[in-house]
Amino acid sequence: MNRIPVQLPGGKEIALSPGGQNTLIVQIIREFCERYTPRGEVLYIGDADKKWAIFEEEALAQLGVTVDSHGKMPDVVVFLREKNWLVLIEAASSHGPVDSKRHRELSELFRGSTAGLVFISALPSRVELRKYLKEIAWETDVWCADNPTHLIHFNGERFLGPYN
Repeated sequence: MNRIPVQLPGGKEIALSPGGQNTLIVQIIREFCERYTPRGEVLYIGDADKKWAIFEEEALAQLGVTVDSHGKMPDVVVFLREKNWLVLIEAASSHGPVDSKRHRELSELFRGSTAGLVFISALPSRVELRKYLKEIAWETDVWCADNPTHLIHFNGERFLGPYN
């Protein structure tokens, strides 16, 4: 089966299955991470056919996060060591954005984190964003792959950062 090659920050290479949201996940790694989480450590990537494509269980545990195989992980988790942020990215092409329900679920799943949590909804396009605009949770950010140099910030006191 054809797989989609992707190079993670730091140089490690993986291959994702071509289905589901993986095309968007590749864009997240190549475009979003390069711009907004440079030198970030990818601790988790969910693959459409293999849920745990990357799962740095020990690194997450060191940050106070323990996840079992039933945990509803975001599609991508990136750790920014210099800012002590965990960036939780939902590829909203299939299951939707970080809405208030998903925000609560992720906050609960990552409740033990010693790093601040940053919530990102990644969408393929601004056209796709229109479908979800009224659902997106406050104090989150949105990134659209068709406009990779821009973030859309949903209220709050700061741009791209955790809230207490």
